[in-house]
Amino acid sequence: MSRERIRSERRVARVRRALKKAANGRARLSVFRSSKHIYCQVIDDAAGRTVASASSLEKVLRDELKTGADCAAAARVGALIAERAKAAGVDKVVFDRGGRLYHGRLKALADAAREGGLEF
Repeated sequence: MSRERIRSERRVARVRRALKKAANGRARLSVFRSSKHIYCQVIDDAAGRTVASASSLEKVLRDELKTGADCAAAARVGALIAERAKAAGVDKVVFDRGGRLYHGRLKALADAAREGGLEF
């Protein structure tokens, strides 16, 4: 493996390890961003299943967004995941940024999820 890939995997593992210690049974809001889209899901680690998910690839969002790779798209995905998580009965989560900086699209998604009613 390349040196950058190894460093990235270590960073992700370090963030996830810290989250599991701080979770106290709460679900995890995991975010992945690619160069073209952003994806997120609420995961119940105790049961090992995904409770809710949302991405900029969904038809309802593709019609109204110009691109899936900007802060506006991330904010819409954040609002959508908050709505779906609340419908599934989850209101408290821990935010898993996946080794990336809390900045830009990740911050926009997190702020929109907070405004939608998720607590983290």
